[in-house]
Amino acid sequence: MKYLLVLLMTIMSFSAARSQALPPYKQYKTIPSVRLLSADSTGWELKAKLQKNKPVMIMIFSPECDHCKHETEEMIKNIDKFKNIQIIMATPLPLKEMAAFAAHYKLQNYPNILVGKDYAFALPAYYGIRNLPFHAFYNSNKQLISGFEGSMSVSTILNVFGK
Repeated sequence: MKYLLVLLMTIMSFSAARSQALPPYKQYKTIPSVRLLSADSTGWELKAKLQKNKPVMIMIFSPECDHCKHETEEMIKNIDKFKNIQIIMATPLPLKEMAAFAAHYKLQNYPNILVGKDYAFALPAYYGIRNLPFHAFYNSNKQLISGFEGSMSVSTILNVFGK
C-alpha cells in the first residue's frame, strides 16, 4: 500500500510539472522552422520568406472563425498601418478552405501578407494553441515579443510593435 501511494504521488507530481511547462515558443523565442503550402499547393519554408529588418506577426487562423474573419477585415481596412510589418497567416485547416478565405479577402494583393497551410500541424503544438486566432509577434531581429490568443484590434496589434 505504501508503494502504491508513493507511485501515485510520483505520477501526480510529473503530470503537474508537465501541465505547467511552457510552450516551445516561449522557451526558444524564435520563429519556428516550418513548411507551409500556398493556395496553389507549392510548399515554402517560413523562415526563407521572411523579409530582413521587418517585424513579423504570425496569425494562426481558421477560415471558418468569425473572429478571424473580422480581424482580417480590420487589418485590410488599415493595411497602410501594417506596411512595415510582415504578416504570416497560417492555418492547419484544409487547403481548399484556406484558398477560398485568401481569395475572398484578396490577400494576394498585399505584398506584406503571406498565407499558408500548416500541413504538418506544427504551429499549434509549437505555440500551445487553445483558441483562434492566435498571434505571435516578433521584432525585426525575429525574436519573440509576445503571443496572444483571441481577437485583437488593429490598435492593440500596432501597440505590440510600438506603433
